Amino acid sequence: MKLVVDSSAFAKRYVQEDGSEDMDLFLQRTSELALCIILVPEIISGLNRRLREGFLSTRDYRKAKLQLLEDVHDATVIQITPSVISHSVKLLENNVLRAMDAFHVACALEWQADLFVTADKRQLIAAKNAGLLSEFIGQPGKGD
Repeated sequence: MKLVVDSSAFAKRYVQEDGSEDMDLFLQRTSELALCIILVPEIISGLNRRLREGFLSTRDYRKAKLQLLEDVHDATVIQITPSVISHSVKLLENNVLRAMDAFHVACALEWQADLFVTADKRQLIAAKNAGLLSEFIGQPGKGD
């Protein structure tokens, strides 16, 4: 299965929360993993926020960062190309969506993913509206 994950879903690999086990199960069934070029900086940003707020120790931050870099080492990294920008513009015009979230969905469209996984309800709706087979993991929250 060709899987594209967004940052909100993939971050569940590094911080245990609702949906973490689901993310691991999707990855076990995956033959090819792709991600938008912005995924790593977005996750690192979130981990640093948790570090600053005291929810993550320096040791745990370093461990999570190392694991993230190992996890994406063999993944296909989808670049922001004119075609991806075109997809993202259409997504933004037809959905309630943030720009960076549109890039994740646009990358899944560009790569012709078999499945797109997110923990963001608005992104899920946009992906489904665009014709992607999509799954939501975790608790309702961001993007509701």
